[in-house]
Amino acid sequence: MKYNFFLLLLLFSVSSLAQKPVIHLKAIEKDLKNEKSPYYYEKLIFKYKGYPKSLDTIEAQHLYYGRSFRKDLVSTTDDEFKTLAEAFKNGDFDECIKRGNILYNNDPTNLDILLILLKAYDSKKDGNNFIHYLDQFRAMTDAIKSSGDGKSEKGAYLVNSVGDEYILLNILNLGKDYSRGSKSMKDGILDIWEKDSSKVYIKVLYIDY
Repeated sequence: MKYNFFLLLLLFSVSSLAQKPVIHLKAIEKDLKNEKSPYYYEKLIFKYKGYPKSLDTIEAQHLYYGRSFRKDLVSTTDDEFKTLAEAFKNGDFDECIKRGNILYNNDPTNLDILLILLKAYDSKKDGNNFIHYLDQFRAMTDAIKSSGDGKSEKGAYLVNSVGDEYILLNILNLGKDYSRGSKSMKDGILDIWEKDSSKVYIKVLYIDY
């Protein structure tokens, strides 16, 4: 899906962090399932839903990249999501909020669902809910931005899906004037977005083991 949230793009900083934590997917999977771990899923998701601003970078990364190991995710190909998308397309924002919150309860870190809820609450002038979901959205997209600097193959930004890649491209303000080249890798597909001498590297992860 494509979103034209200019107001969202203005709220994001694309500057790189001084240090980029290394993403270890198997360690993330183990932490999320370990009740004694500070990164146990139930602990993190409670914090994320209650006060998303309190999440640190490592916690946010566990929630974002840990989605790959969950079995209850909402897909854009699901009938329920298609119905939500249709309500969004038709500008029926009351229906978006109703259906969006149902899907959110199943998959609270889904960027597509969060974006639809943001647009719906913005249209309803519901500032409190808008800011709350925006904080959650920012936590997840900041997790992506902290995964690399996008300046090289080794420093590629890591995303869970092609849909998330396009959300990141919007945040980075990379438009249609960039051309894409792709390279198959052991753990995913590396996309190189290029314009003149500028290149941005984004890897779409494959989890298969």
